[in-house]
Amino acid sequence: MQHIVVTVNGVELADGEVAAHTTTLDWLRARGLTGAKEGCAEGECGACSVLVAAPDDDGGTAWTAVNACLLPVAALDGQEVVTAEGLGTPDAPHPVQAALAADGASQCGYCTPGFACSMAAQFYRPGRADHAHHAPNGFDLHALSGNLCRCTGYRPIRDAAFALGQPDADDPIAARRASPPPAPRPTRVEHDGERFVRPADLTETLGLLRDEPDATVVAGSTDWGVEVNLRGRRTPLTVAIEHLPELREVHVDESAIEIGAALSLAEVQRRLGGRVPLLEALFPQFASPLIRNRATLGGNLGTASPIGDAAPALLALEARLRLASADGEREVDLAEYFTGYRQTVRRPDELIRSVRIPLPLADLAAFHKVAKRRYDDISSVAVGFAIDVGDDGTVVAARIGLGGVAATPIRARATEAALTGRPWDLDTVRDAASVMGGEGTPMSDHRASAEYRALMLNRALLKLYRSTAREEVRA
Repeated sequence: MQHIVVTVNGVELADGEVAAHTTTLDWLRARGLTGAKEGCAEGECGACSVLVAAPDDDGGTAWTAVNACLLPVAALDGQEVVTAEGLGTPDAPHPVQAALAADGASQCGYCTPGFACSMAAQFYRPGRADHAHHAPNGFDLHALSGNLCRCTGYRPIRDAAFALGQPDADDPIAARRASPPPAPRPTRVEHDGERFVRPADLTETLGLLRDEPDATVVAGSTDWGVEVNLRGRRTPLTVAIEHLPELREVHVDESAIEIGAALSLAEVQRRLGGRVPLLEALFPQFASPLIRNRATLGGNLGTASPIGDAAPALLALEARLRLASADGEREVDLAEYFTGYRQTVRRPDELIRSVRIPLPLADLAAFHKVAKRRYDDISSVAVGFAIDVGDDGTVVAARIGLGGVAATPIRARATEAALTGRPWDLDTVRDAASVMGGEGTPMSDHRASAEYRALMLNRALLKLYRSTAREEVRA
C-alpha cells in the first residue's frame, strides 16, 4: 500500500491510511487546517475553496482555486496545495486577507477563507493588470461567482477585490509561478476494501477498465464529490484519468477541432481562445469558475445527465465522440450517444477520449440557459443554436441542441426542419418557435413546470432572432 504525500502550505504531509472516498476538505480539517469549511458539500458555496498548483500554458504554475469538498485527496498525491492558513498569518496577513479586513468584508467569517482563496487565484493571475475592462486593477469579479456570502453582503467584498494591487517582488507564492507544478505520479492506495488508482498511462487505464468494468472513473471529480458527500456512495475502485496526456490535447486542422476529454473547462476555454463562439458563450454559464477549474467535457457527457449544459451546445455543433478501450477506438455521433436516462452507448470498458467538432462552424451561434440564478446553478432549460444563413437571407442549415426537456439531451429536429430553406425573418422564426415549444417531453419538477419549460423553448428562438436583428441595426 502506498502513502500519499501532499505538499500543503509548503510542508509535505504523508498519509498511509487514506480512504479512496476521503475528500480533500475532510483530510485538511482532520489535520487542523480548519479555515476551509463545509457549507453545501456539493460545490455551490465555495466555503471550502483552496489553491492547487496546476500547469499553465507556458510551462509554469497557475494557482487554481478549487472546491476541496469535491476533490478526493488521493487525487492530490504528489501535488501542492495552499489553504487560507498558508496565505498569511494574523501578524502578517496576505494582501487579500488584509483587504478583506480593511473593507469590513467579513461578519461571521464562515465563508471568508473561501473568498480569500478565490481572490488569491485572481491576485496571482498572470497579466491581470492588462485586463482593465474587468476593473481598474484587472480583477474579474466573475472569479467569485462560485463563492456565496450569507451575511456580509457583496459590496465590501467587491471593494476589497478592487483595492488589490500587484504581488510584491518577494512574494513566495507569486515566485512559485515561474516553476512547473509537480508532475502527477502513479498512485495506488487501498483502505477498508476501497482502492484509488491513478494509472501510469492510457494503456494501463484501459486494461484496468477491461478487467474491472465496474470501476468508477473520475477526472475533475465534481460529480464524484456530490455522490460521495450527499448520497454516501462508496465504490470498490476509483480510477483517476485527469493526468493522461492522450486525454489532454487540443488538435485543430481544416476539418475539425478535437478536444481532449480530460481537460478542464477552464483549460479548454483558454486553449480555444474564442475559436468556437458557441462554447465561448457556454463557458461563463457553466456552474462557476471553481467548478470549471476541475470539470471536464468527458465527465459532463459521461454522466449523461439530461440537464448537463455541455451536451446541448455540443449537439448544436454536431460533435462526435472518440471512445477508447483496450480493443481499440470508435467514433460516435453525439446525437446517437444518449440512449435513455443517464444511459449511453459507451461500454463500461470504454473511456471518452476526445470530443470532435467539425469545421466550418455555423455563422450564427448562441447558448441560452434558463435557471433560477444567473451563475452557479443547474439549468431548467438549456439551448444551443448553430444556424447557417445564406447570402440571400435563407436558412441553409439549422442545428439546435436541447437540455432539460427530455430524458436525454436531444436535437430539436422538427424545429430545424421548420427553419431550413426559409427566410431568416420574423415570420419564419415565429412559426419555428411554435414548433420548438413542443419539442421533447418536458416534465414538472422543483426547478420549473412543464408549461414553463415549453414556453422558454418557444421564447429562446425569438430571443435569438431579436438579438441578430439588433446587431443588424447597429451595423
